Amino acid sequence: MCAEPIPSEHGHVADLDTRGIMCTCRGCFLLFTNTGAGGNRFRAIPDRYRYDPDFALSQAAWDAIGIPVRMAFFFTNSVLGSTVAFYPSPAGATECLLSLEQWQRVITDNPDFADVAPDVEALLVTRSDTGFECFLLPIDACYRLVGLVKMHWKGFDGGTEAWAAIDAFFDELRQRGHG
Repeated sequence: MCAEPIPSEHGHVADLDTRGIMCTCRGCFLLFTNTGAGGNRFRAIPDRYRYDPDFALSQAAWDAIGIPVRMAFFFTNSVLGSTVAFYPSPAGATECLLSLEQWQRVITDNPDFADVAPDVEALLVTRSDTGFECFLLPIDACYRLVGLVKMHWKGFDGGTEAWAAIDAFFDELRQRGHG
């Protein structure tokens, strides 16, 4: 965004027009922390993580949402004025084209996750053998998961390397979300 060198530890800003994520220096990051800065085109991506082990979602509710895979992330796209969902896949982030009307019930049943910042934070939901887990996290972390899947996935089921990377990612989220 400017000519300032970007250190290895740096923030990110979302371009709401292109849906792109940019690395930024500290000054540019801070410039876009206020809603409306830059004509509402850019928004700083916060570094907030939350995990609730008591997240309530049944298999029937997941099926009613219509998500055909094990994990998806949901966020409010302010340009569209609605919730959108994406699946991490070997081809990248795949947008869910299903109606997400049932998603609002999930949020109503889990009010601790109702304060997700539009465009820059998401709710990542994953299904395991013991049920569903939900994480509030920065949108760039969702795309980091997409990158892990894309980089490690082999064959139909992903393979042990992919699942080891995915499991490590979720272990990190659990630790960060309790802090």
